[in-house]
Amino acid sequence: MDKKPLPFRKLELGDRAWILEKFKESNFQGCEYSFGNNFIWRNSYGLEVLDYKGFCFLVSTYEGRTAYSYPVGTGDIKEAIEALIDDACCRNIPFILRGVTQERLDKLLDIFPDFFDYEIDRGESDYIYLTERLTTLSGKKLQAKRNHIARFKDNPNWVYEPITRDNIDECIEFNHKWCDENGCEDDPELQREYCAVVQSFKHFFELEFIGGLLRRDGEIIAFTMGEPLNSDTFVVHIEKAFHHIQGAYPMINQQFIINNCQDYKYVNREEDVGDEGLRKSKLSYYPDILLDKYRLRLKERVINDSLCKNTDDCRSEGNLEKCVWGS
Repeated sequence: MDKKPLPFRKLELGDRAWILEKFKESNFQGCEYSFGNNFIWRNSYGLEVLDYKGFCFLVSTYEGRTAYSYPVGTGDIKEAIEALIDDACCRNIPFILRGVTQERLDKLLDIFPDFFDYEIDRGESDYIYLTERLTTLSGKKLQAKRNHIARFKDNPNWVYEPITRDNIDECIEFNHKWCDENGCEDDPELQREYCAVVQSFKHFFELEFIGGLLRRDGEIIAFTMGEPLNSDTFVVHIEKAFHHIQGAYPMINQQFIINNCQDYKYVNREEDVGDEGLRKSKLSYYPDILLDKYRLRLKERVINDSLCKNTDDCRSEGNLEKCVWGS
């Protein structure tokens, strides 16, 4: 029987329950293993999903490049990886696997010796902090953060509020203002982020996001939101503040942690996607864990019938070379 591509389909809100169960089983700490993150970015990154033999498979296609996420759930990981390699072969695309931590890399290299080239994708490294440290901002290294917050509090007319049905429309309006101020129309990356924020607010309550905002003199000047990631980590998806208001960013960060993250040991503030400004900002909080993740690519010389099984579609089209995943 000929192999066919796996029946991936677009991620939908109705997938939330079963995917959350798979994420819970794996208890991964990487930000890509939160449902909300995948959902709000699904359109920008062409994200698709599949329930496969006890695993959640995720695949994304961005700027013509397809990558699979490390499978989530319980079952035979060898069989799961083989299924994804078969899928790549039948699609005639390179097999690329992302979100591979050192522990998972060691496991895969043991199962598939000399099959992969791999390197750390620094733009996908997660910045993870102890909740206690983000709460107190204690220590010499974070003195500048405390100073900025002190200057923010020079104006006493501020208040922190949870995001609710009563104020979410104001947050949406603030997002419009933030984009106007930061030139979203001229920046493709900010446009994609804008779309993710729109999705976040549109489905905020269905996704069970937790959010907070800052007002000063009655006007919203910052907001943030996230969700539980695993048993001991909360993940922050979005954070926006007016740059011209000194201390607005560290203030919304600290107030959200104080009010919403105390039940978790860690806070994951996600990746920097290679943006130097984001990298500088996230490093300025001195992460307790910089969770590096590898990107794997099947070696071009690897043609193994035990993996690329029954790919008659490739062969019949005279495209056997394409089954080398990257030739």
